[in-house]
Amino acid sequence: MAAPRGPRDVRDLTFSPWDYGVFALMLLISTGIGLFHGLAKGGQKTSEDFFTGGRRMSALPVGLSLSASFMSAIQVLGVPAEAFRYGAKFLWMCLAQLINSALTAQLFLPVFYRLGLTSTYEYLERRFSRSVRLCGTVQYVVATMLYTGIVIYAPALILNQVTGLDIWASLLSTGVICTFYTTIGGMKAVIWTDVFQVFVMLAGFVAVATRGVLLVGGPAKVLSIAANGSRINFADFNPDPRSRYTLWSFVLGGTALWLSMYGVNQAQVQRYVACRSEREAKMALLVNQVGLFCIVVSAVACGLVMFALYRHCDPLLAGAIAAPDQYMPYLVLDIFESAPGVPGLFLACAYSGTLSTASTSINAMAAVTVEDLVKPRLPALSPRRLTLISKGLSLTYGTSCITVAALSSLLGGGVLQGSFTVMGVISGPLLGAFVLGMFLPRCGTAAVLGGLAVGLALSLWVAVGATLYPPSAATMGVLPTSGTLCPPRNATSATNVTSATTLPAPPPDPLRPAILGEFYSVSYLYYGALGTLGTVGTGALLSLLPGPARQSRRPQGVLWWDIVKATPSGVPKGDNSPGEEPPDKAGVTQALLERPDREGTPPCDPPKGGTVTESHV
Repeated sequence: MAAPRGPRDVRDLTFSPWDYGVFALMLLISTGIGLFHGLAKGGQKTSEDFFTGGRRMSALPVGLSLSASFMSAIQVLGVPAEAFRYGAKFLWMCLAQLINSALTAQLFLPVFYRLGLTSTYEYLERRFSRSVRLCGTVQYVVATMLYTGIVIYAPALILNQVTGLDIWASLLSTGVICTFYTTIGGMKAVIWTDVFQVFVMLAGFVAVATRGVLLVGGPAKVLSIAANGSRINFADFNPDPRSRYTLWSFVLGGTALWLSMYGVNQAQVQRYVACRSEREAKMALLVNQVGLFCIVVSAVACGLVMFALYRHCDPLLAGAIAAPDQYMPYLVLDIFESAPGVPGLFLACAYSGTLSTASTSINAMAAVTVEDLVKPRLPALSPRRLTLISKGLSLTYGTSCITVAALSSLLGGGVLQGSFTVMGVISGPLLGAFVLGMFLPRCGTAAVLGGLAVGLALSLWVAVGATLYPPSAATMGVLPTSGTLCPPRNATSATNVTSATTLPAPPPDPLRPAILGEFYSVSYLYYGALGTLGTVGTGALLSLLPGPARQSRRPQGVLWWDIVKATPSGVPKGDNSPGEEPPDKAGVTQALLERPDREGTPPCDPPKGGTVTESHV
């Protein structure tokens, strides 16, 4: 169709009963997968089975699960909108993800896998002290609960505003079902439902892109229109950190952000150690990379198709939608209005992202609570009782996330930006703590705690400042759109949208601090990098000072090069019988000696030469 196309009559659109039927089918299948893995073969007999699937998982399902965990409904709705507003350069995100996968496979995965850890923060105790471990655990649980609540609430709000989908119905249906199958089925249920959901997400994107391309007139026409609208803009090498998306913001800021999410994040590491060998875990990272590439490319393609269809009538300018995150659901209802059931596929696509992210987070929070808080205080608990406690914690955290989602309604707008901010602000400093532990021998407890405090304060300061003093559209690099051919919704709005225009006039900016205002305008992709650099820099400086910040004695075998040299790779961890720890974990635990001053841990008798003094470093 060569004629310019805008929203047909810019009227309100909604879902049909067929669409809700497709959505309900997706929820039913997800529940069935959870029940199957919860009841098959007698269910989970130990907490090890519940949290890591008995460490017997293969690379393909784990890799697809890693991909699904990234794609929450926020990204399903947000990435196409970002491509619409900023262009195809968002595809540079794939390069950041590729660098992240390579660094994770070489630096972090071998450490966690060879130590056989279920909680990543157990490493912080072995390397530093129990206080550092608890600090990491508390930060992770608080951030993840807030993030998951927002992930559940944000798509419900967006779809309610565009289609009238009831917020509370969507909150309760997704939250309750996700909590149910995660509590019943554990890690195996999470992974296999993620596999199903990632294909649902891809099917939704492909359906939207294919239908849109046909309406525009073919792929070549879409690319031509996108190029004429400055949307094919890969060669953006602007070094200004305030520009939202450039090659440098993706390669530098994006890589650091993904490394904090994939390298040391509990939800992802828990999947690596669920694989039957280290080689399988690295293969899972490769599968994850392929899955992420397919998802991001599909989402960006939907954004370019959206621009080709709405190049003469931006629905935001027309008043058909109220925020950029509503572009995608509006497009789906517009182009599939005569195809009942297909918009339901997109609804299932968006909520598959929500379910995969929420189930991952719930299982991960329960895992760190059991490993970091329950086991150290109640070491004599039987495997069966630990399994019951694990399921109870999953139920508790799921209910808490639903509660946070309900409370998010009090926030009004800005929940999407809040979700990115929460994870960037918390994950960046925690990445810095692991870098200090693995690669800086002289860093002690006081130094890493000081680094965490500075890194968290720095990233939180910039994020809050950006919320109070948001950068202008011109500073972020928003590309122009047009309202030339928008049909009027009413007499009042007609005068605003029928004349040629670009972006609507923004509201007056609040009075910005002279110098700090520019600092607050930095791209959100750099938030995690600021936290990581702040933590590493402060920790390194404190380690140079004499006193408690400088560690003169540390246990053997806790630095990266010690672990890589001392422990064999590729040791299967799934051969342990129920109730036993993996054999290599027990062996490494004995080899990784305790410090005399470790807080809250029982004393042990290290063999001769079990500690390394400063003179040996």
